Amino acid sequence: MVAETTVAEVMAELSALEEPKARAVNEKHGDDHGVHLSKLRALAKRLKTQHELACRLWETDDTAARLLAILICRPKAFERHELDVMLREARAPKVHDWLVNYVVKRSTHTEELRVAWSADPDPVVASAGWALTTERVTKKPEGLDLPGLLDVIETEMKDAPDRLQWAMNHCLAQIGITHTEHRARAIDIGKRLEVLKDYPTSPGCTSPFAPTWITEMVRRRHDM
Repeated sequence: MVAETTVAEVMAELSALEEPKARAVNEKHGDDHGVHLSKLRALAKRLKTQHELACRLWETDDTAARLLAILICRPKAFERHELDVMLREARAPKVHDWLVNYVVKRSTHTEELRVAWSADPDPVVASAGWALTTERVTKKPEGLDLPGLLDVIETEMKDAPDRLQWAMNHCLAQIGITHTEHRARAIDIGKRLEVLKDYPTSPGCTSPFAPTWITEMVRRRHDM
């Protein structure tokens, strides 16, 4: 009963933090909550790590509660099958993104899930696999078949659903940025496929169009 009361208290606090304007902005990106992320992080900092509470909050199926759960859980406490179920439940983009970056990447099952998810027929699940692959491309590329990844990107990215396409494009860009020997091919693939070529980019931000992204990041490295 104590855990249930605690969940009720946290849910009440999240409800009090709800702001209609924040919800309107978030809903444009597919995230159905109205709590500013800075306030969510402040609440998580106050609660500190509470894994059992995190699991109970996740079970509420509330987006703000799940984001909070991600911040107060113990990533290494989850079994592989638990993370797989959680990812498939995480349909809100922000929950999906935080779960992959803050939990799965810190778990002991990252590589197994990367391989399994990358081949999953669900494009949202597959996008998580590609996000984990991009992490390896950047930080631990040993053992990865980079030419093979470029083959898949070249064949499948153009017609992939939005979230999967975005994840594959990110991987393409990182291969070009971090691996000189594959840079020319990565840029060529990006130019031919033209994925995100016309994506609106705010002043001062780098375009997600892979050839532009790669060229700009390489230039910055040389300028440092």
